[in-house]
Amino acid sequence: MKPSLLRLSLPWLLLAAVGLLAVVLRYGVIEPSDMTHLCDGAATHPAWCQWRQAAVMGFLSYGYGWAALAAALLALAWKHPFTAWLAAAAGLFALQMYCYEGGAFAVLVGCLRLLRLQAGASPGDEDGQGDSEVQTQP
Repeated sequence: MKPSLLRLSLPWLLLAAVGLLAVVLRYGVIEPSDMTHLCDGAATHPAWCQWRQAAVMGFLSYGYGWAALAAALLALAWKHPFTAWLAAAAGLFALQMYCYEGGAFAVLVGCLRLLRLQAGASPGDEDGQGDSEVQTQP
């Protein structure tokens, strides 16, 4: 039975959504100087400033890079589509949050593992006989 197009494309669409959310977090909340001044030491800073500070501490301590590397190792050890997707998503997030080395490795491992698992789940033969039998005539 062939997987549907939605089932094959859903992980990639979710990866695009994770990447978009990471971009919004970086360029909408972390990078702008007015957000920094709003959260700097003022006694009346908004409640979300604690979340922003935690996000900043995550990339200053390279926490996102380590998390992405751990997800990549999990994807290599456990051949499951979710772990491959998790590695790619953690890598995309780490790339946007200044953890380039670990993020790039995790994106590469996650995407390649996800492609491999999807290729194994979707047989490409039209006759339904599998790849083990080769037909001499069309």
